[in-house]
Amino acid sequence: MDSRQKGGWGEERAARYLRLRAYRILEKNYRCRLGEIDLIARRGGFLVFVEVKLRRTDRFGEAREFVGRSKQERILATAQLWLQEHETSLQPRFDVIEIYAPDGPEGRVKINHIENAFM
Repeated sequence: MDSRQKGGWGEERAARYLRLRAYRILEKNYRCRLGEIDLIARRGGFLVFVEVKLRRTDRFGEAREFVGRSKQERILATAQLWLQEHETSLQPRFDVIEIYAPDGPEGRVKINHIENAFM
């Protein structure tokens, strides 16, 4: 499995995780000239922009640590453009979903959902 396929697998696992928790997935892999947002979902009064990070282990740091300031700024700018294109009264929120799969897709998977990961 190449890195693109791994990323897609991780994003699908994150989407499934969110659906099981009553989130409605609005978009996957929203792209524009400013950047990309892995998942856009809604739950209750929130519109949630989700960055998914897939890693084998946290040996070199937690996956959320790889969403640095520069990446956050690109996600924020991309989200602003999405909001300009889609009128909503929902409160925006930025989450990170960490997926740890030490044995790949066939093995045990651990998911951490960090709500309000950045702003």
